Amino acid sequence: MIYGIGTDICDIRRIRASLERHGDRFAEKVLTTNELAVWRLRSSRWPERGVKYLATRFSAKEAFSKAVGLGMTMPMTWRSCEITNLPSGQPTLVLYGALRDWFEARGLTAHITMTDESEYAASFCVVERKGE
Repeated sequence: MIYGIGTDICDIRRIRASLERHGDRFAEKVLTTNELAVWRLRSSRWPERGVKYLATRFSAKEAFSKAVGLGMTMPMTWRSCEITNLPSGQPTLVLYGALRDWFEARGLTAHITMTDESEYAASFCVVERKGE
């Protein structure tokens, strides 16, 4: 059974401006340790690819926060939610700490998808209750 859905569209130019204004602090606020490592690697090779990576993760976490109905309030935090990829390339969520406990206690599972174009990153998330 569907527990919730969420979508988000993010202006990549806004993410770029935040990086210019706040430097790595902005990425460090939004990304987990694992995501930061990928972001730094992509940014060092091709800065625009790093900006798009950050924008898609920002958008996906926003979509997830809407799908679970929490928004950005506890236990949902930027760094308690990680967007990673399966070997097939499919994006998936890894949750940590209190958010993971909250999510598992409700018997939930999530599906996330992301995309980016020249100026926008977009994400869509469906959260289901397991076994229904």
